[in-house]
Amino acid sequence: MRQAVKQQLSLAWATVMIVAAFAAAYAYRQGYIDVDTKRRLIAMNGLWLAWFGNQMPKAFVPSACARQAKRVVGWSLVLSGLVYAGMFTFAPIPIAMTVGTGAVLAGLAVSLGYCLSLRATPKAV
Repeated sequence: MRQAVKQQLSLAWATVMIVAAFAAAYAYRQGYIDVDTKRRLIAMNGLWLAWFGNQMPKAFVPSACARQAKRVVGWSLVLSGLVYAGMFTFAPIPIAMTVGTGAVLAGLAVSLGYCLSLRATPKAV
């Protein structure tokens, strides 16, 4: 039951972020906001990434290592999401695009690499 609630909450958050991105694009097309504001609003998805990184279940990690994986992956995605959102909030757009996207890719690479390394770790018998 609790898992279903978490899935619904994740789906709701994803829907909110997609609707926010579409709303920002629409406001730009109507002339209510400029292109930088549109990009910065869409970049708020970094906050969603940070939240999701903190909540994401680690389905493909051996159960003995799940708590450790949650800490590493959670911190990796939280930090990369915050860097992404922070860059789009405070940095010039060209720098925000490069550094923000790089931070997200690095966070995902650390997460995936760590989980795959745990899968390769021999299990105690």
